[in-house]
Amino acid sequence: MNAVNFLIDTLFDLYLMVVLLRVWLQLARADFYNPFSQFIVKATQPIVAPLRRFIPGLGGLDVATIIFAFVVAVAKIFVLSLVLNFDITVVAMLISALAIVITTTFKLLFWILVIRAILSWVSKGQNPIEAVMIQLTEPLLSPVRRVIPAMGGLDLSMLVVLLGLQFLEKLFNDLLAQILG
Repeated sequence: MNAVNFLIDTLFDLYLMVVLLRVWLQLARADFYNPFSQFIVKATQPIVAPLRRFIPGLGGLDVATIIFAFVVAVAKIFVLSLVLNFDITVVAMLISALAIVITTTFKLLFWILVIRAILSWVSKGQNPIEAVMIQLTEPLLSPVRRVIPAMGGLDLSMLVVLLGLQFLEKLFNDLLAQILG
């Protein structure tokens, strides 16, 4: 059962990251004509488009996509509970789904920052995916750069943001454990 659990967990987490990336692309006002952005939109459009007819945006925030992300997390818990033959209450499922969305957001931020760092070493601006990664991460990195300038040509903003994200994720997990504990 571990292999099945791993497969279900991974597939749901990857798709949840795609859905969350769509929200992030909109918040960052990233280039939607970029091939990477087009992949994200096409992977989520069949479900998000009908939802948008009933669920309006709120102040530039795509509420329909956020609700869809939450539904994906609920579906993940539901499928895992069926496969593992494990009973879960509706309230526990909803709280767990919210926790999954938040922790997946932290993981997504981490991996996008890591991918951007790797692309900056390798592609030298020639990769279209790198342009979107810059658009996504620059709002996180530029405030840190204003406080901690590059030292000897070394930009420490990425390291500071990664450490901050890891700290916030651990803090969230500790708070969640205390609340549920």
